[in-house]
Amino acid sequence: MVRNKRIWLVFMVIVTITAAVLLAFTQRQQAYSIKLGRLKYNGGGDWYSSRTALKNLATFCNSNINTSIDPNEGTAEIGSEDIFNYSYLFMTGHGNVVFSESEASNLREYLKSGGFLHICDNYGMDKFVRKEMKKVFPESDFVELPFTHPIYHQAFQFNSGLPKVHEHDGKAPKGYGIIIDGRLVCFYDYECDLGNGWEDAEVYNDPIEVRAKALQMGANMVKYIFNN
Repeated sequence: MVRNKRIWLVFMVIVTITAAVLLAFTQRQQAYSIKLGRLKYNGGGDWYSSRTALKNLATFCNSNINTSIDPNEGTAEIGSEDIFNYSYLFMTGHGNVVFSESEASNLREYLKSGGFLHICDNYGMDKFVRKEMKKVFPESDFVELPFTHPIYHQAFQFNSGLPKVHEHDGKAPKGYGIIIDGRLVCFYDYECDLGNGWEDAEVYNDPIEVRAKALQMGANMVKYIFNN
């Protein structure tokens, strides 16, 4: 009888602890107010690269700029209505990018409606993405943002513009933007590779200070998006 009671008590303790853990997890999941989205595009480029980037950016932002971002990223195909579920879309890769006319139109509507696209050249995207973004905004070009632009001066100060994460062709990092009706709708980091800087430390073994700068710049971008 005593043995059965002990077994019952142990069982009840396990059930109680499990319920508490599940409740805490559920409440934490419900507490997130924002989810970052990854843009899935056609053309054969590896849109899925920098797999741990958004998770780490979300975690860093939650710890440093008081955001409530779900570390689990979302994915949205460029031609779908799903892109409208995200205030921020991350587009990266190394290779070819192709937008159909309907996809370009959908992305244009998203950006004009208040959405924001961050393009991160993981290396090799430049000639493709410039061509395809002309389908989205035929009358607009990428312009290099001055170092005084607010995106560089949010929670963290980048008085010389983007940090250099990976060498690529050894050129200086550049931050380009597309501005529509006075609003920055697309930010393009070139020769910088912010997304790689956000990855888990063991992926590239980048120095701590390099990863820190990349994450800080990412946090600036997030803060800028949700404050403007």
